[in-house]
Amino acid sequence: MSGDLAERQAALVAALVAGGPVPAGFDPAALAAAGAALLRKRAGEVARHWPLLAAGLGPQWSATFAAWAAGRPTGGSLRDGWDLARDLRDRGTLPPLGAEELAGREASHRYDGHTPPRPRRLPALGRTGGAVAVQVAGRVRLLRPARH
Repeated sequence: MSGDLAERQAALVAALVAGGPVPAGFDPAALAAAGAALLRKRAGEVARHWPLLAAGLGPQWSATFAAWAAGRPTGGSLRDGWDLARDLRDRGTLPPLGAEELAGREASHRYDGHTPPRPRRLPALGRTGGAVAVQVAGRVRLLRPARH
């Protein structure tokens, strides 16, 4: 019985946050509304960790994040923002403020897209969208702002 419950709970979570099918016995409209509310909450958490990225996207932040995050389970707010920023960079749609923030993060931490970010110990550069940031002795400085 507990195995069945665990499977049903996993299916419900998958439907809410990872784009899984609606489990039997649940109202699709209610699940869609709950999923949208969870995406809004997740977008707010990511915006707290990536304020310049969110500000750079302005009124498009929520829609951009929701489109990117739909069907993706969260890796945590820091990693979600990092992955979104890299995706926008790769598509050529990263706003200048987001480029500056991403350059600073790339200078201060190592992140391979799979494991949690780790602080860099040695001096490092981060470059994105024309922005250049340097990290020395744990302090990050923006050397050149992104192209506007």
